[in-house]
Amino acid sequence: MLIGGIEAGGTKFVCAVGDESGNILDKVTFPTEDPVNTLGEAKQFFNNYNIQALGVGSFGPVDLNKKSKTFGRILNTPKLEWKQYRLLDQLKLDYNIPITLDTDVNAAALGEFKYGAAKNAASVLYITVGTGIGAGFVKDGQTYIGKNHPEMGHIFIQQRKDDNFEGNCPYHGTCLEGLASGPAIEKRFGKKGDLLGTDHVAWEMTADYLAQAIINYLLILSPEKVIIGGGVMKQEQLYPLIRKKVMALSNTYMQLENLDEMIVAPTLNDEQGIKGAIALALLE
Repeated sequence: MLIGGIEAGGTKFVCAVGDESGNILDKVTFPTEDPVNTLGEAKQFFNNYNIQALGVGSFGPVDLNKKSKTFGRILNTPKLEWKQYRLLDQLKLDYNIPITLDTDVNAAALGEFKYGAAKNAASVLYITVGTGIGAGFVKDGQTYIGKNHPEMGHIFIQQRKDDNFEGNCPYHGTCLEGLASGPAIEKRFGKKGDLLGTDHVAWEMTADYLAQAIINYLLILSPEKVIIGGGVMKQEQLYPLIRKKVMALSNTYMQLENLDEMIVAPTLNDEQGIKGAIALALLE
């Protein structure tokens, strides 16, 4: 059984064909342009295969409420050409097969749950820290959506007293994404993160904000695994800083043991999103 997967990112589209065991047989990556050209290129790729189902992990916000009149539509995205675009409707026109739509971060969480760092856990929270910040949650093999999908990158945290940055989120200013995303780091310090030294104050500050978010997620969701990926987390010195700060914030309230094994990096070599998209198509 051949299964298609689309990791629909705001910057790039990844399309792949795989099997029920998570093996990727072929894959293509191209820039995310306007919907017509982007989905046309995806269709050109999938026309080479007889796929029997398709899973899609999409950038958002996207309406995932099946009772909504706008179910399957891209909502208030800053990518103006995609704003209010009927993504699921168009995909159904392009492919006369079952299609499962979810968020890109839920897809990544599912990929790591089934094949990666959380494959022996009952629940996992996957956080991506890059151009934006988002998080997906999987428990017992099912992604969590709710009335609509959670926007965990936009939670409100305490801004440090030594940080007078106005924030980079156009909606909330100093929410988590506004303080700790890649563009926030660049805007605050005047350089892209990969041009800052590993001992730069940026990383201690970023770890502080991410630890605040993670302690809130732990208190609310209590996941067995927390996986943090994305471009900012290529700064591997962040992981021990985050673990140390999470432990301090807990202040012995929660039973947090072996944080080195609980709060970890992804293990699927940046394929967690596309593997998870394929896995979405197999959800019951």
